[in-house]
Amino acid sequence: MRLPVVSHRRPTRPGLTRGVRATVLSAAVATAATALGSAPASASPEDTHETAEEAVDRLYTEAERATERYNGALEDLGRQRERIARAQDAAARTQEDVNQLRASLGSMAGAQYRSGGIDPAVALLLSSDPDTFLDRAAALDRAGERRAVTLSKLRRAQRRIAQSRAEAAGALAAMERDRAAVARHKRTVEARLDRARQLLRALPGTERPDPGRASRSVSPVTPTGDAPGSARGLAALMAARQALGRPYVWGAGGPAGFDCSGLMQWAYAQAGVALPRTSQAQRYAGRMVPLSQALPGDLVAYRADASHIGMYAGNGQVIHAPYPGASVRYDPVGMMPVSSVTRV
Repeated sequence: MRLPVVSHRRPTRPGLTRGVRATVLSAAVATAATALGSAPASASPEDTHETAEEAVDRLYTEAERATERYNGALEDLGRQRERIARAQDAAARTQEDVNQLRASLGSMAGAQYRSGGIDPAVALLLSSDPDTFLDRAAALDRAGERRAVTLSKLRRAQRRIAQSRAEAAGALAAMERDRAAVARHKRTVEARLDRARQLLRALPGTERPDPGRASRSVSPVTPTGDAPGSARGLAALMAARQALGRPYVWGAGGPAGFDCSGLMQWAYAQAGVALPRTSQAQRYAGRMVPLSQALPGDLVAYRADASHIGMYAGNGQVIHAPYPGASVRYDPVGMMPVSSVTRV
């Protein structure tokens, strides 16, 4: 099945002459240029209008890329917290061993003190019963061996504690770096979305891009779309269908709202499959197949950097969370350049 190339150029509204239309668009784009600092002064009204609409798409794309970096940084932050918890638990358990070993050594030292700690050669000379002394000496040797073993265990335990504490300190430093990365990516997303909103507000209402439109970079594709997918792929697809109409919320993983990778992770979790959080990692969560062989439930990654992802739903469509202001919906699988198709 070949999908038609969709044009998003809007027809001229009746009732507006070309001169009036040019004046309206020029004023809108001048305001948008102030917000973005990017509209060329020499462009024609029609060209400037296209540039404004493309700028919104570009800003949403940049925001989505930053969102995936934000998601990845959050995932790293979670891993660092787990590392710290494991290291702290290991140090606490080893400390208990150290306390027991120290108590054992204290008991040995006390017994030796109570025995007088006399040099064995002197004790042998003073003993009235050499056979009994030799038996006691052998017992003392064994006690000395036990003490040496206990000391060795104590040293090893102390080294483990030092290693666990060093690992916890390293994880703590990494966690602080991850926190800074999360905050940085969040600011980037918010800035991109704010600029896109400024640009949209600068356009006349009738000239604003339709929130229900697909991407303008439509490409023809020929997936089969008829064969059934795997059991878990179909279960994930059923879950994704339940999310239709729920809003795009950047950084969200459901169930009230989703970003693109959050929807895929949530849908597959309902099918009992744990996907990684980011779209870049999700594209490697299974076996890659050609787009022409896509089956319902397969993950479809977009753009060369896999900064957007959806789920193939059959009939040449995907379910995905598109961008801010839009809801989870169906769109043509060729709405953007497809970079990979993954069967989980």
